[in-house]
Parts: sequence; structure tokens; C-alpha cells
Amino acid sequence: MMRYKVNSSEFRSIGYDLSSSILETEYQSGEVYRYFDDPARLVLDMLEAESMGRFFNAHIRPKFPFKQVR
Repeated sequence: MMRYKVNSSEFRSIGYDLSSSILETEYQSGEVYRYFDDPARLVLDMLEAESMGRFFNAHIRPKFPFKQVR
């Protein structure tokens, strides 16, 4: 999955696969996680939020299954 650099203190890059609804996050630490069944609208809202990390921790992390991939 292609990830794109973001301006965030929590994330280094973010990627999203529309066909499978998978969000992939690379943290500043280098860890990479995939979040499954994540609606595209929610990802867009996160990218537009004042704080991506705060939005992610409130609306995505606790609600969607995930797997560490690196």
C-alpha cells in the first residue's frame, strides 16, 4: 500500500486502500499498523482534523480491528 507523508507529531505517513477499506498508519517510531473496515469518510475527516492523533485516538483506534505489520 502506498503511504503519504503527513504533518503530524504522531504519524510519519498514512495510506488508505479504498477497495478494501484498510487504513495503514506509520507512526513516528516506525511501527506500521493496519486498521480494517475503516470508512473512507472517517479517514478524510482525520486528515482534515486540527490534530490527526487526537482524532485517530477518539474515532478510529478504539473502534476498528487492527494488526501490526511492522
